[in-house]
Amino acid sequence: MPDPIAPALATIVGAGVALPILVTAPALVPQLVVFGVALGLRADVLVAGFFGALVAIVLLDTVPSSGDTWRELVRTTWRRMWHALASSLAAGYLTPLFMLLEGQNLRIPEALMLSMAFVIGAGAQGYLRKVLKAKEARLAALAGKDGGPDAAA
Repeated sequence: MPDPIAPALATIVGAGVALPILVTAPALVPQLVVFGVALGLRADVLVAGFFGALVAIVLLDTVPSSGDTWRELVRTTWRRMWHALASSLAAGYLTPLFMLLEGQNLRIPEALMLSMAFVIGAGAQGYLRKVLKAKEARLAALAGKDGGPDAAA
């Protein structure tokens, strides 16, 4: 019976010395699947992005409180939860894309992928806010040009 490890072993022969090297498969990272559809999100990158979002919310106060009443506290809590979710999803999708496109040019090793996800999760809130404000401005400009529902009055 052949040795079960034999296919995974390779031998480097150079300068008269033989070195056995174990050839390993890449580490498997859990993927998120919803209703049988793989989302392409790695769980570890999502968690790192979520912690980056929490750091931004707590330390940088990116989602400030709007009052001291119960209604305002609940509203602020919901806003913070949605900001953390959006930031972690942005980190989950943008980190592998960034590492694929710019990681080689910037010489970022694969081991720093979770650090990049943390930074992207922390910075995503400010960036998403700017994108949404720009989109609102464009929609307001289009509504003013086209004679939207408010322009007729």
